Amino acid sequence: MDISVKDLQEAISIRQQIDNLQRRLSSLLRGAPQRPTGPTGPTAAGRYFSPTTRAKLSAAARARWAKRRSTGTGTGTGAAAPATRKGQLTPAGRRKLSQLMKARWAARRKAGGKQKASSRKKGVLTPAGRKRLSELMKARWAARRKAGSK
Repeated sequence: MDISVKDLQEAISIRQQIDNLQRRLSSLLRGAPQRPTGPTGPTAAGRYFSPTTRAKLSAAARARWAKRRSTGTGTGTGAAAPATRKGQLTPAGRRKLSQLMKARWAARRKAGGKQKASSRKKGVLTPAGRKRLSELMKARWAARRKAGSK
């Protein structure tokens, strides 16, 4: 790659013009906030918020947090908070569930000897099933050998 001195001088001249234009542009836009140009901006989605908008958002968030602190788990109304919780068992419901489970376990213990003898392990072949499967596989292999020899 041969670059002559004349080409280098022209490139330097163009670069100086670009720098001068950038300086002029930045002096014109000095008062306005500059938008980010790449993925390194304030948010991952590339949205830009002006400083005033960011201040409004943060003030609203602080107000929400203060409100939550004063009415939620703070020293404000501690008695009202448990009434709003959902999906929790009441003590009476917990007792009833415990009694039902104990009754179920007692019934299982009582019928334990009968159930274990009648139930067989899942996925285990019986000797008769193993023999039948073996015969079927031997027949399939014989059919393949026969088809392969023709």
